[in-house]
Amino acid sequence: MRGRSTTSVVTGRRLGIAVAVIGAALLVGVGVAAASNVAAGLSDSRGDISVPTWLYLASGGGTVGAMALLTMLVTDREFIDGYHDGTFDAPIESARRIGGLLLGTLGVVGLVFVLAVGIAGPQRGQVSATVLVTFVGARALLTMVAYTVGDPWPALNPWRRIADALPSADVTYPDRLASWPAVGALLGLVWIELVGPLSTSPRALVVAILGYSAFTIAGAVTFTPAVWFRKADPLSVWFRFYGSVAPIQRTDDGVELRAPGARLTDDDVLTDLSAVAFAIVLVWELTYSAFVVTPPGVRTVETLVGFGLPASLVYLAMLLVGFVGFCWVYWIAAGRTRSRAETYISQRYLAIRFAPPLFAIAAGYHFAHYVGFSISLWPSLIDTLLEPLSAPPNPTVLGLTSWFGYVEIAGILLGHILAVWVAHTVSFELFPGKLQAIRSQYPFVAVMIAFTMVSLWLLSLPELGAPYVPG
Repeated sequence: MRGRSTTSVVTGRRLGIAVAVIGAALLVGVGVAAASNVAAGLSDSRGDISVPTWLYLASGGGTVGAMALLTMLVTDREFIDGYHDGTFDAPIESARRIGGLLLGTLGVVGLVFVLAVGIAGPQRGQVSATVLVTFVGARALLTMVAYTVGDPWPALNPWRRIADALPSADVTYPDRLASWPAVGALLGLVWIELVGPLSTSPRALVVAILGYSAFTIAGAVTFTPAVWFRKADPLSVWFRFYGSVAPIQRTDDGVELRAPGARLTDDDVLTDLSAVAFAIVLVWELTYSAFVVTPPGVRTVETLVGFGLPASLVYLAMLLVGFVGFCWVYWIAAGRTRSRAETYISQRYLAIRFAPPLFAIAAGYHFAHYVGFSISLWPSLIDTLLEPLSAPPNPTVLGLTSWFGYVEIAGILLGHILAVWVAHTVSFELFPGKLQAIRSQYPFVAVMIAFTMVSLWLLSLPELGAPYVPG
């Protein structure tokens, strides 16, 4: 007992030091980075950095690196297991059924509302409830709810309700497909969102929603809704994976409360390489969306279009090449991890087990990308919901304060810090030796630092409009 008590005291001291240093590093990183945004609103000052860019990027990468080094001080397996395995179960099955019925009805009514208003309502994106519900309500706010509170999509999903009411062909879903249809569909949705006039033309958005509805309902009635929405529907997989970061998790009997990110350490979050690819898409699509509206991205697009290539094809090629590049970097990191750990565990299995931390990174990216967008436009969303068939004369748009850069940068850094901790825990589950577990983390920590610096660099650049796309 005395040995265990001494170990706990030492671990507690190490953890206290780690928390203090991490907090200081985070404040320094955010403070230096946010120095670029102290003179005016965020959108007007992203490229006006008052400190050297190398210091701005190094502070962010250094914060993640410091976190990685400090987590390596925490080697007490009992403490690590206790943090991530501790749960509080709430058996509220009856309440969940009632809530599911109400939210399911709301989801179907919401889908009908979006389609009807998109056809009959005002045809300007800024005052269209169809556009604002889709991008502010679902793309931004509902996703934030998924990774900060819990995944609401299984209850809300209107396409699941429609598919459940239709007869199913009950065709066996091919195992080899895994989640690859969801990967391809999500890449397609990201491309269409960028090159199509979906945010400016409500009727074009209605056409896209109807096309998506046909695709996912057809898949669900062919392969059964349970299988399709678990594996192949991009929105369902999107919300499920983002929801794995949240403290509230659904169970067979109700819900359970866990530490944020604790679910990511479970070995059933990801089970195959297609799910790993989907995780990489979540990180890459936000990086891609940020890159194409910065000066380097605009110059790249304009140069390629100058060679005679169609702009839509250029954007698709950049999306796919970047995705393949991210996959290659991640696969190399998995191989280096196997080499560093000197283990017989396969590179494939290491890639699967170390992939869930990417969801924490994606959540941080998403928060940084959409929190200001949501705050600015939520009053307009309310205005259009109150007057869906007539354009509000003066839709309300909130301006962001000069210090809002702190919030965005903190989101990116906190997402990476949580990812480092999750990777640390996974390594101690996989490898029996402490030094072996620590060495295994080096390649993934290097990738995370690189991702951090890239995302902060993009955040530091002035934001332009994507060229050759409907504005």
